Amino acid sequence: MRLTIAALFCTLPFAAFAAGTDDTKPPTPTETTTACTEGQVYDAETKTCKNPQDASLNDDTRFGAVRELAYAGRYAEAKRVLAAMQEGESDRVLTYLGFVARKSGDVPAGMAFYARALDLNPDNILARSYMGQALVEQGDIAAAARQLDEIRQRGGQGTWAEASLAMAVGSGQTLSY
Repeated sequence: MRLTIAALFCTLPFAAFAAGTDDTKPPTPTETTTACTEGQVYDAETKTCKNPQDASLNDDTRFGAVRELAYAGRYAEAKRVLAAMQEGESDRVLTYLGFVARKSGDVPAGMAFYARALDLNPDNILARSYMGQALVEQGDIAAAARQLDEIRQRGGQGTWAEASLAMAVGSGQTLSY
């Protein structure tokens, strides 16, 4: 099994493991992480950095900034942008709140956010993958494997969520991101 997981991991581009997407590339740094400060979001239309609460920003733009900030390890700023999202506590917001909490060291809060995301949308394979990775980090490989099975049963074969959790379950180690 480990050889299969290792082979899968080696055939996928490392960038496929960027949180929040099944893209094969990490988020491309934009001015959000290269020029803006304190959780501001770059607005490509006006070519300015804006506070995440700015009404001219939509949630998809904010969400892209969350992903970029999280990828850069700027969790407090990602959380600030998440707080400005207009869609409220949707499963995608809860998933990233969980990710930010877990990566900031508050694993119990992260797990609670993932559980709430899954209550809203049991098919949220990203929340399942992040929860599974937290379980691997805690040494509960069997529970992580159950999340991997759920991902596969819910149509997540071939996704970043499946591949990263399969690698973690097989190796006992998670990615830093």
